[in-house]
Amino acid sequence: MTESPAGTTMKAARVHAFGAPDVIRYEEVPRPVPGRGEVLIRVAAAAFNPSDIGFRSGLMRDVVPVEPPFVLGSEAAGTVVAAGAGVPGLGPGDRVAGRLDGGGAAAEYVAAPAADLVRAPVSIPLAHAAAVPVAGLTAWQALFEHGGLAAGDRVLINGAGGGVGMFAVQLARHAGARVIAVAGPRGADRLRGYGAERVVDRTRTAPHEAVDGPVDLVLNLAAIPPAEAAAFGPLVRPGGALVSITVAVELPAGSGATATRFVARNDPAQLAELVALIDAGAVRVDVTARPLADLAAVHRDAEAGRLRGKTVLVP
Repeated sequence: MTESPAGTTMKAARVHAFGAPDVIRYEEVPRPVPGRGEVLIRVAAAAFNPSDIGFRSGLMRDVVPVEPPFVLGSEAAGTVVAAGAGVPGLGPGDRVAGRLDGGGAAAEYVAAPAADLVRAPVSIPLAHAAAVPVAGLTAWQALFEHGGLAAGDRVLINGAGGGVGMFAVQLARHAGARVIAVAGPRGADRLRGYGAERVVDRTRTAPHEAVDGPVDLVLNLAAIPPAEAAAFGPLVRPGGALVSITVAVELPAGSGATATRFVARNDPAQLAELVALIDAGAVRVDVTARPLADLAAVHRDAEAGRLRGKTVLVP
């Protein structure tokens, strides 16, 4: 990305110092210019991810070195308005979506590597496509790469009411698995609509007490205490797997199962497969849309546990 011409600006949600949500300012900043291998995207929406709290607060500095001021946002959907040198196959007017590991999505425009982008689904609003890259790839890799999910398997998904859970339940069901979804009471009907065979209300029943018999895969998507996570271990059958995207979980000695905690990677090929499933009607994308200017309030709601599902921010 290069500097923008004088007088060319845009609105963006920028962090000026690590700290609480009020460090986010929605303000005028220079509009990026795409460098070699990049395209400039007019953003239809960016998506909120829990990791954004870590970037804003400084907790992610050891993982992804970044210093204020910077623009938040690691996934977006929008329309290409310009292309830098060396970009074959994408040009002005193309609708795209992608995971942006360099950040900057929470803005009216963002410059992104063309190689990280895919054609956006045509069957859903373009703004809704911003919800797919991070959550969808996380669910895909958790289930199929680390969980080894296969048709006929029985899978328990803890934290199914969030953005990753939306994709995990549907992808597991599409693969022919039987899904037990653990979430708060508000999401029960939606999870059944996604194909969950059974929905457990986490406010009434501990997940490990609600399962009658072993499961092939436990997928933990919730930030839970280690002691609570350890209770999932005995639920996994020998040869099965326990996969977590939050707290690490240890299995009992001699269980014959595997335990994995992982961080999802960017994979445009997998993202393109997700897009195909969405356009085929196999996967729904449900979002709550809010103005990008409200991003600080979204962070406050997330920290207070008031967000449900996946939230996208519209400039």
